[in-house]
Amino acid sequence: QVQLVESGGGLVQPGGSLSLSCAASGSGFSINVMGWYRQAPGKQGELCATITSGGITTYADSVKGRFTISRDNAKNTVYLQMNSLKPEDTAVYHCYAAVGVTTYRGQGTQVTVSS
Repeated sequence: QVQLVESGGGLVQPGGSLSLSCAASGSGFSINVMGWYRQAPGKQGELCATITSGGITTYADSVKGRFTISRDNAKNTVYLQMNSLKPEDTAVYHCYAAVGVTTYRGQGTQVTVSS
């Protein structure tokens, strides 16, 4: 079993920046892929960024060029640096982890982009 705990998030003005982090805990696991999934009210959820244990990254088109995902394998921690934030980035951001064929999601942290 893997537990994911996110931190960061909050309220920021359009054009601003925020950083998120997520620490995975548990025992006897090796996380293949970590990432960030976001869910906004009334909208379909979106896997906005992922990173493999080898450092290969993918981004949704909606965040490409603005968000940067990184990972510390030794700490089982994943980070998301969000720049040039837009109101449409407002959502609950959930940490995501894949261990073999099993996926896990954290409780989420709210990101609100508003003036």
